[in-house]
Parts: sequence; C-alpha cells; structure tokens
Amino acid sequence: MPDRGGGPTGPRIRAGRPSRRIRALLVTLGVLAVLGMAFTMFAGFWTDWLWYRSVHYSSVFTTTLSTKIGLFFVFGLLMALAVGFNIWLAHRLRPPLSAMSMEQQSLDRYRMGIAPYKKWLLIAVTSLVGLIAGASASSQWRTWLMWVNGVPFHEKDPQFHLDVSFYAFDLPWYRFLLGFGFAAAILCLIAAALTHYLYGGLRVTSPGARATAAATGHLSVLLGIFVALKAVAYWLDRYGLAVKSSDFKATDDWTGLRYVDANAYLPAKTILFCIAVICALLFFATLWRRTWQLPVIGFGLMVLSAILIGGLYPAIVQKFQVQPNEQAKEAPYVQKNLKATREAYGIDDTEVTKYDGVSTTSDKTRLRSDANDAASIRILDPNIVSPTFQQLQQMKNYYGFPTNLDVDRYPAKDGKEQDTVLGLRELNLDGIPKNNWINDHFRYTHGYGVVAAKGTEAKDGEPVFTEYDLPSRGDLGTYQQRIYYGEKTGTYSIVGGPQKEIDYSDNDGEKTTSYEGGSGVNLDNPVNRAAYAVAFNEPQILYSGAIGKGSRILYNRTPKERVEAVAPWLTIDGDAYPAVVHHRIQWIVDAYTTTNGYPYSSRTTLGDTTADSLTATNNSRAVVAQQNQVNYIRNSVKATVDAYTGEVKLYEWDTKDPVLKTWMKAFPGTVQPKSAISPELMAHLRYPQDLFKVQRELLTRYHVTDAETFLTGSEVWQVPDDPTNKSGNAVPPYYLSMKMPDQKKQAFSLSTTFTPNGRDNLSAFMSVDAEAGTGDYGRIRILKLPTSTTVDGPKQVQSKFNSEQDIAAAIKLLKGGDSDIEYGNLLTVPLDGGLLYVEPVYVRGGGLKYPLLRKVLVTYEGRTAFENTLGAALDKVFGTKSPATTRPPDTGTTKPPATGNPTVDQALQDAQKAFDAGQQALKDGPDWDAYAKAQKDLQEALKRAEDAQSKAGRTGAGNQS
Repeated sequence: MPDRGGGPTGPRIRAGRPSRRIRALLVTLGVLAVLGMAFTMFAGFWTDWLWYRSVHYSSVFTTTLSTKIGLFFVFGLLMALAVGFNIWLAHRLRPPLSAMSMEQQSLDRYRMGIAPYKKWLLIAVTSLVGLIAGASASSQWRTWLMWVNGVPFHEKDPQFHLDVSFYAFDLPWYRFLLGFGFAAAILCLIAAALTHYLYGGLRVTSPGARATAAATGHLSVLLGIFVALKAVAYWLDRYGLAVKSSDFKATDDWTGLRYVDANAYLPAKTILFCIAVICALLFFATLWRRTWQLPVIGFGLMVLSAILIGGLYPAIVQKFQVQPNEQAKEAPYVQKNLKATREAYGIDDTEVTKYDGVSTTSDKTRLRSDANDAASIRILDPNIVSPTFQQLQQMKNYYGFPTNLDVDRYPAKDGKEQDTVLGLRELNLDGIPKNNWINDHFRYTHGYGVVAAKGTEAKDGEPVFTEYDLPSRGDLGTYQQRIYYGEKTGTYSIVGGPQKEIDYSDNDGEKTTSYEGGSGVNLDNPVNRAAYAVAFNEPQILYSGAIGKGSRILYNRTPKERVEAVAPWLTIDGDAYPAVVHHRIQWIVDAYTTTNGYPYSSRTTLGDTTADSLTATNNSRAVVAQQNQVNYIRNSVKATVDAYTGEVKLYEWDTKDPVLKTWMKAFPGTVQPKSAISPELMAHLRYPQDLFKVQRELLTRYHVTDAETFLTGSEVWQVPDDPTNKSGNAVPPYYLSMKMPDQKKQAFSLSTTFTPNGRDNLSAFMSVDAEAGTGDYGRIRILKLPTSTTVDGPKQVQSKFNSEQDIAAAIKLLKGGDSDIEYGNLLTVPLDGGLLYVEPVYVRGGGLKYPLLRKVLVTYEGRTAFENTLGAALDKVFGTKSPATTRPPDTGTTKPPATGNPTVDQALQDAQKAFDAGQQALKDGPDWDAYAKAQKDLQEALKRAEDAQSKAGRTGAGNQS
C-alpha cells in the first residue's frame, strides 16, 4: 500500500528517470554529435569546392552539383507527392466502420495506435521514399546532361532510320523515366493497398465484398497506370532491339537486330504494345464498371501473349526458319553490324593488304642495307630498364622511377628525331631516411628532373643517357625540373609556408626551396584548415605550427586523377606519359568519349580489351573507364598536366565527335579548341595505346567486310600471348619508328601482331601511324599473310630462340652463377616481303641489382643470330656487313686497327688477346675464374690504350702550338 502519512513535501525523483543534469549532458552530446556530422558533411563539400576552384574548373563542380541537386529534389518530390497523395486518397476513401468483423477488430488497435501520429507517419513515409528516389535520380546526372544537351550524329540506324543520337542520348533518359514511373506506380499501389486494408477498404477474411467500390476504383487506376507504362516499355523495346546485346555464332558481344529480331520480336513488341494499351483502358474503365473481371481477364491475356508472342513465337522462327538456312537469313543483318561496328570504333578505313611473309630479294647486301632503313630498332625496352635507371640515376633513395618507362621522340644532336626512353625522377616516400608527418608532408614534397636515354643504343649493356645527373642536364636544355605532380605522387603535401622543402642534394650539400607554383588550396583560413583536418582525418593540420601564412595543400596529384576529376565524363587512357614542352615538364593524358548506345555496333568491355601483360603487373596502367561496356569510342581529348603547377588543360582533338560536342555544350569553356595546341606540344602527342588495343581486339573479327566470311568464322584472329614471359596475358603493342611497305620513310608507329584463332603461326601484322600532326596520323594498316603458307608467330619465334642449340648454350652460360635472363620486347618489322624479329636479352645478376643489355636476338627467314650488338646480329643473319658499319663487329677474329702509335697498338692487341681468352673460357667449362681474369686484363688494356691515346693527343697539340 502507498504511504499516505505525512512526510517531506519536496521534489520527488521518479524511479528510472535520469536527473536534469544527466538529461542536459545527453542533450549536449546529441547536439555536438549532430554538429559533428554536419561539419563532416560540410568539410567534404567545402574541400571539393576549394579544390575545383584552385584548378580553375569550378564550373564543373557547380554544374555537376546543381544537376544532382535538381534531380534529387525534382524526382524525390515527385515520388513523395505521388506516394503521399495515394495514401491520403486511400485514407479519405475509407468506409465507415459500423459493422466490426473479427478482422477489423484486430486491425482497430493498429488504427488507434497510429491515430495521434497519422500526420507525422505520412511525412516520415513520404520523406523516406522521396530521399531514396531522389538519391537514385541524382546518380543519373550524366544521362540528364546528355539528353538535354545532345547534338545529332547526322547518321541514321538502318532499321528505324532514326539519328544515332536518339539511341545514345535520348533512349537512356526515356528508360530512366520509365523505370522511375514503374517504381512510383508500384510504391503507390503498395501504399494505397495497405492503407485501404488498414481502414477496411480491402478485406481478406471478412464475409461479403472483398473491396469497396472506392478502393476498387482507386487500385484499378494505379494498375491501369502500371499497365500503361508496360505498354510504353514495349514500344521502347522496339528501338532497344537496335542496341540489344546477345550471343551469336560469330561473336559473344553481338549488338543489333538479327533475323529473328526483325521478323519475330519486332512485330511481337508492337502487338504486345497494342494489347497493353487495351488492358490499361480496361483497368481505367473500372472507375465506372466497379468490377475487376474484364481488366483481370485482359491482364491474363497480356501475360499469356507475352509468353506466346514474345517468347514462343521467336523461338519457333529461330528453329524452323533461321537455323536451316542461317547464313542466308542472317547475312543482311550481319552486314549492318559490320558497317556500324567498324564506324563506331574508327576502324572503317583500315587498309588490309596481302603480304607474302617471304622475302623475294636474294641480294643480301641490299637486305642488310634495307634492315637499317626499315626501322629504328629500339633495343632499350622501357618495361625492363626501370631498375637500371633507378640504379644509375636515382641519386637519392627518396627518388624513384615508374615500373614502366615511356617512349617518345626527341631530336638528336644531328637534328634528326630519335626514339627515346625516359622517365621522371619522382618522389618516393618509402626511401625517406625517417618517416614522420613533417618529413612526409612538408620536407619531402617533390621529385626532380627527367632522365632519358637513346632507345636504339647501349654501351657496356647500360643505357646511353641523353639527360642525366641531378640536377638533370643533357640534350633537353633548361626546363623547370621540380615534379610536384606525377604518377607516383599519391599523398598530399603542404608547401609554401614557414617550413622549407628539400629540393635536392649535390656535392655542396642539401638545397632547400619553397613552392612558388601557385596551385593547391590556401590554408591561411582556419575554416579551411579545420575542413581539411576532418576530410583527411589529420588533426595536426588544424594546429600544427608548420602551417602558416602562404601554406598551401596539394592533393589529387596524379595526372590521370586530375584529368578525371575536372572531366568526369571522360574515360582516361591507362598510360600518362611526360614530355618537356616549352621548358616545362608536361604530363600528356589521352582521354576518350564513349557510349554504349550506338545501334548495331557490337559492345566491348574496356577493362578486358585493354588488359595485357603490362597491366597485369602494374595496375596504374589500367584504363579509368566511366562505363566499362561501350560500343563507340573516340580519342576526342588530349589533356596536359603541368608537373610543377598541376595546371590541367583539355584540348579538343576529334573536332567531329558528337559525344564531345554534347559534353562541351554541357560544360562550356572547359575544353580548348584544337588550334590552341602548340607545335611544340603537337610534336609529343601520339596515338594512344588503349584505343589501339580496343581496335586490335575488334579487328580480330571485324577486319573482314563481307557477311559470309564473318559468319563462317574462318578468318577469326587472336592477339597472341606475350612470349617473353609466362603471364599468359596478351602481348602489349609497341611504339617504334618504322617503315611499312607503302611508306617511303620511317614514321613513329604503334604495332602488334595477330595469330589465327587457336594457333601460333602469324596471320597478320597491324600498325597505326602514331605521330600526331601528320597527314597519316591514325591510319591503320594491316599486312595479311597468306593462309596457304606458315609464317612463324611471336611464340614460335621465341621457342626457336630458346631451343636452338648454340643460343641455348650461350643463354645457359649467361645464367651461370646467380645471374638471370630477362627477355625484352619482341619487335616485329616488315622487311622486303618478310618479317624481321628482334629481341634484346638482359642479364641481371653477379651482384648487380639491375638488368644490363648483353645480347640481341635476331631472326629473319629462318636464320637466327645471337650477338652482343644489334649490328653484329644483323650482319650474321644476312651474312654481310652493313654499308653503314663504321666499326668492326665484336668477334674474336677481327684484329684491332692500327693507330700509328706503338703504345696504343700494343694495348689494343693486349685487349684483343684478353677478349679472346674470355670467349675461350666461356667455351671451356665454362671456366669462370679464367673468364674473370680475362675481363680484368681486358679492362686494364683498354685503360692503357685510352691513356696512351690521350697523351698522344696532348703531345700533338703541344707540337702544333
């Protein structure tokens, strides 16, 4: 019993209720949590805005953001209003609850429970569905911008005769609207049905009518809307057949109509559209008839028709009309696919010419001379020699080179352009003597200088550098050498403030600098510092004394990352490469516009078709695709990123591409005209690798132009696996200055080989003129070998290299001790009707941490050589010396030339004897001790010859004076 006696009359604390102080603390913590989450969201938005403003592409940020917000609110509001209206309408149409059944009595407690909160529950439900719908719609910002800004292709599809822009820009938006309509109809139907059930409009177990007239009319209208939308879907499906993917005998990524589509599916979709319209009208008629009998019968007939007309009938046509005479039935549609695919991928002008694969020239002297003119054969493999660059030119542990170097063209001292292998000495944080926050982000902030070497030469197995040392010096002249933006720069740096940066070190000690590039975001503002402290999860940014007046934060520093950020509608090539242009290091990035809505053009998966043996070991070379499945691609934009300032420039490259014109209309002012490309920059632009790899994959099937051959599959090729390693991945294409049979001089080219499907012999050689600014740029040539004869493919050539007895013995010697062999790029060069294969061989070991070029493999017409130099190997293969040879080949039978100086002559004779002794030691055993002694004697003899020659030169100069 409660205590009814007198007692204290002061305030009483209810059991289980927290005190006022605790409640205040909880409220405070709640408010702080909300503010923290709000500031976190604000920090992400604010830092993005600051970054876009710092790179002068704020219009990209505002356009993208405003489009997302607009779509979010419009479609979120539409969904919320639609669902809310139907809930309100169902509640308004509820019947009076006079006779209470057991079912209604059980629902009554739920009605009473939500009665006080009906308004808030309605707001909560509509807000939830609105948020979900708005978020889904905002992700369609690209679809919206392409639809509202789309420009015509001025090309029509062969079936419906509509402009391609309808399929590329319009149809995706219509499909989104249709999907949104279906979602709204279903949600409204569910919400209305639940409300009717809750308030007695629908009954499940009660006797009598299952639905009131009002509920019947309401739900019938919603079902009628759903069926009407299905009718629209059937109508759009007719056009969707032109971009529908399906498996086909000749290819597994077929796109477009086939015989069964045009003669069965297309009329079936039209019939189903008419049936769906009639069925929708029957549902709408329920408003007056108040019965579901006819609409339900109509809906059942529609479903049955979809099964019979849309499924069974096409199967019958395929089985009894197409399969008995497939080639004749499918040929017209295959021809349309061939034409559209070749146009969509830019391979319609590919020149396929017959090539014997066998030389018709018996003059060996002429062949040897032609070998020099056929190509500037690059024996320095950019995918092998990165460790060599690292060992010889790294200078400091906190510098590094990319795994795969790049090939470009630079003028030699004689003024002629030469293929050059180069890489940037970028910052490598793993090599910093002591890692801490200050060192990682304030002191070590940038790399320094270009390192370049001749692609066609080597000296003592090492690259012949044309740009070297720290600071870099050589043929490239003066340029800004500091590299704040690069492929290996994945972290942020804070520069320009009170903390000095390490620039580089030389014999005079460590040099410091302070960034003056002007890029990055200013951290003077405490709001900015707080925002970046939250965004980067680094509290020290907020209070560190190393940040002060002039401090700027640099991030998003890789070239591909920056281009993708300022142009989120582009697909980025996997290989950004550096070039020295206008006394600055510029990263050049190729970018593509794509669509998967080109009618009749077969689709390709970018991630698969651009993969090769290099991307398998280096993910940074993978394509950055906005959409992985495409059936149209253009290299429409060339972009540059300044390695010092991070400035991004986008240049229009394909002036006819309607997809680019559409995006330029959506983001005006972001892409500069092609005329803005300077001649200096143009000299370093090239045909992009990823586009070439996509095109070569398509050309394995689409090099044929007649449907009959395509259908038989007899001319299907494949890209061979890389024979120089065991990865099982496709051989990468190679840049090389070479001359095709119809060319009068060498051109910088990108080339690859093909083999027959399932076989290893060569079927074709493909090359594209890669030198931008020339009339033949982008011209694709294919040399098709005869099927009646067998020409060795890359894998067979490599196998013969490894199996030939003398070569195998020499390789075994090279592998002696702890040495290892690395095969360089196997280059293929057309030469006088035949094919010349050249492969550099590198040796890594013997205490060396980097590969050295020791041998060159050459084969032509079944003759193979394995020599120390390319010239010697060519001489041996052709059995004659090149007319251009100015020094004797490196063999044991050649005597050193006389110099007129007895001391020099004696030293050279000693060098020859030491070399002969070394070669004999390799043959005898091998005897490694004798070989080492011979090498030592050889070095000493060459040093004596050099000293004597130098002394003689000085004496002669003195006598002349």
